[in-house]
Amino acid sequence: MGMMKRRAFLTAAAGVAAAGVAATGASGPANGAPAKRIRLIREDHRVVVVGSGFGGGVTALRLAQAGVPVVVLERGRRWPTGPNARTFPSASAPDKRVLWYQSAPTLFGRPVSFEPYVGLLDAVAGDNMTAICPAGVGGGSLVYQGMSLQPAEDVFASHLLEQLDWAQMNRIHYPRVARMLRLQTAPDRLIDSPNYQAVRTFAAHVRSAGLPLSRIPMPIDWNYALAELSGRMRPAYTNGDCAFGVNNGGKHSVDVTYLAAAERTGLVDVRPQHQVTDVARARDGRWTVHVDRIDASGVVQEHLVLTAKTLVMAAGSVHTTRMLVTAAARDRIRDLPDGLGHGWGTNADRIYVWSDVTDRFGAEQGGPVVYGSLNWSNPDLAHTVIQASMPGFGTDVNSTMMVGYGVSDARGRIAYDAVREEAVLRWPREGDAHIQTRAIGPTVRAIAGPTGALTDTNLGFPSTWHPLGGANMGVVCDLDGRVRDQRGLYVIDGALVPGTAAACNPSMTIAAVAERALDNIVTRDVGTVI
Repeated sequence: MGMMKRRAFLTAAAGVAAAGVAATGASGPANGAPAKRIRLIREDHRVVVVGSGFGGGVTALRLAQAGVPVVVLERGRRWPTGPNARTFPSASAPDKRVLWYQSAPTLFGRPVSFEPYVGLLDAVAGDNMTAICPAGVGGGSLVYQGMSLQPAEDVFASHLLEQLDWAQMNRIHYPRVARMLRLQTAPDRLIDSPNYQAVRTFAAHVRSAGLPLSRIPMPIDWNYALAELSGRMRPAYTNGDCAFGVNNGGKHSVDVTYLAAAERTGLVDVRPQHQVTDVARARDGRWTVHVDRIDASGVVQEHLVLTAKTLVMAAGSVHTTRMLVTAAARDRIRDLPDGLGHGWGTNADRIYVWSDVTDRFGAEQGGPVVYGSLNWSNPDLAHTVIQASMPGFGTDVNSTMMVGYGVSDARGRIAYDAVREEAVLRWPREGDAHIQTRAIGPTVRAIAGPTGALTDTNLGFPSTWHPLGGANMGVVCDLDGRVRDQRGLYVIDGALVPGTAAACNPSMTIAAVAERALDNIVTRDVGTVI
């Protein structure tokens, strides 16, 4: 591979980088052609859930099992998979399916120009940080690599609220999530195959550095990857081409676990390509949700106004918080807690390219994730580093990826900008420097060894795939997501988690917190508030 091509490939592989009240109106081309009248539909519901990721999926299923009908609004499309499907875009040749049509026009920190599409990733650019937010039925579970980590007790106690009760969650809620996602670690037969050379190289370096090494529980049926090696399926796992979803299936994402079970009850109506533009409190105390039903390119087909007794915000940390901050600023919802928008964190995310011309990583790098180094002995510097494969070009590029995340006290906020008329992300320039310089950075350097070179992609493009907080428990909400002094309004997603997932990626904790919350909500609120 030529040097310019190799450099462009490594840069690309490093990571990805209008609210308003709906009403009957007109829309049409800007060239003077007659405007098309857009129909307005009004509906009344018991519960509306905005978002279909881990928080929304858990909420929909558990309420339905309690006999409560639920409408789930998801701005993105459905992404059905199956053996040899081509639903998801390729990581080695990304196309319009990668990018949400309203996203900042950047991919891997570089400008791109795709035709508008309801793509997977929405890059929300803020001050000193870009948050990568998913779109699609299943939310972040579609594109997350699948690491499913439960925090250690002392790290959990140091960085999440003590009242959550780690012992109870360890006994009930984390195991429940693990069963729903059918977690497995990769088998030896797969790890020993030629396509998993990068995995074995990472493991050898971790051991050589004297660091802890663990196989990472994943929501993956690894038989699909083994079927690829035997030629029974087109490669998706085994060539590293699964950063934007797994075409062959076998990944137990929220759409095929929680939401599929919820829909089977007959009480849950999941509506893809329904983009919420505004939320408000009606004079009678009920909740009003303004929605645009859009086509695959984002063109509005219908306006909807949904009224509900109960509104659950589960659109993810950034978008849940932005919608509520905007509603407060525009006086759509009065008396929201003063702490709304504060306490936002990046989970100390970091993405590195690790290169070493003296080592082997393989022409094809199988994935998604097999091994990680869980450095949790010191709760104040706890962090995790995992190896994440990159798509290959049929030759060993002498490089692979390492991803780190950890505990951090750094916090930003999401605030309303009256000039721009939108809620914007503010992140301190130094951000997570403490945990990076004292923990994550030294660990990845130790793994890379004396001959390895590291490229810290966040230096050129500060980004996070794991935004957390903004409607924090204990400040804006109680532990079950009830927004203070706002009867019938809940936040059940990453916005509820106060800025860090205790040295883990957040999926397991978001889902376990949601499971805990729904146990209490079903017991205490169904039949009264809901």
